[in-house]
Formats: sequence, structure tokens, C-alpha cells
Amino acid sequence: MLRTVNRVVLGLGGLGLFALGGGLLVGALDLPRHWGFELPGWWPFRGADDVVLSDAGRTRYRDETWWWPVVFAVLTVLLVLMLWWLLAQLRRRRLGEVLVDSGDGVGALLRGSALERVLTAEAEAMEGVSRVRVLLTGRRRTAPEARVGLLLEPHAGPADTLGRLTSDALGHARDSAGLDRLPAEVRVRAVRHGPERVA
Repeated sequence: MLRTVNRVVLGLGGLGLFALGGGLLVGALDLPRHWGFELPGWWPFRGADDVVLSDAGRTRYRDETWWWPVVFAVLTVLLVLMLWWLLAQLRRRRLGEVLVDSGDGVGALLRGSALERVLTAEAEAMEGVSRVRVLLTGRRRTAPEARVGLLLEPHAGPADTLGRLTSDALGHARDSAGLDRLPAEVRVRAVRHGPERVA
């Protein structure tokens, strides 16, 4: 979800800045006069001498009782949203601990980094795998999710390797941690290699 929010915020921010910059540029370069076209009546910047916010626009609502409460409310909402977004970026995405059902009703904690290392070692031991990167995400009390990056040798088959990863490495990790499920997102790439000569 955070990835989608990031894309939407960056897209809207970029679009707004592009529109504002384009509007200022059209007025500052006096393009309507040079290129012979008319701007719509609501266009705020019509010439090089126009300002972004005139005195009349700046003091227009100063005497209205609703103006300052609305200004402060909007600024407060924007500040809260920006702080939420910043904290969401800084929050650790890596899962620190996994809650394992030990059968005594209390449970045990398994370090996420230990499970990542075991997954990485077992996946790297598979034939045709050059390098593996594993990242566990999620929360301790819910089912963790694995993000796996596989770098395959040129002779390795992606379908076979993915099948073995699912049944062996991920299956063993799921069973050993006592998890009901271990969903995984796997990204597969091949090692770059030069062309082979056939004699």
C-alpha cells in the first residue's frame, strides 16, 4: 500500500509543479503575445509584470471570520499528512521477529534475520542459483511475507528453480517456524554472460 501511496503522491506533486511552472513560464515569457494566442479569462499570469499573489488577492479575506480558522485547519491537515508519510518512509520494513507457536501457549520469538539467513543458504545451495537475496516483511503477530531475489546461472531453468524454491526452501522455512503460510514474491534475473561460440 505504501508503494502505491508514494507513487500517487509523487505523481500528483509532479503534475502540480509541472502545471504551476508551465503557467508561470507562459506568463513570464509573454508567450501569448509572441505566439499569437489568447489565454482563458481565469488564467492568473498574463504577462511578465504579473505577480503570483497580488495585494488584493492576499488581503481579500483578511476581515472574514472564517478565513484564519480554515487556513490553520488546512495547514494542520497537510502537516499531519506529511508527518505520517515521513514516518511511513522511515519505518523499518524488515521483519525483526517471527512469533513461533511452541505448543505451550506462550510462543517463542525467532529472529527474522536468522530465518532470512537460513532461507538464503538453502536457496543458494540449489543447482543453477548464483546469488539470493531474502527480505522478510510484515508484522510479528501476522504471517510474514518473503521477498526473494534470485540470480540464476545461464543454464538454469526459471520454472524448475522456482518450483524447488517453493517446495524446498520456503516450505522448510514455513514448517520449521510453524507458520500456516509463507507468501513470497520472487524476482528472477539471469547472470549476464557473453555469447558462446559453437565450433
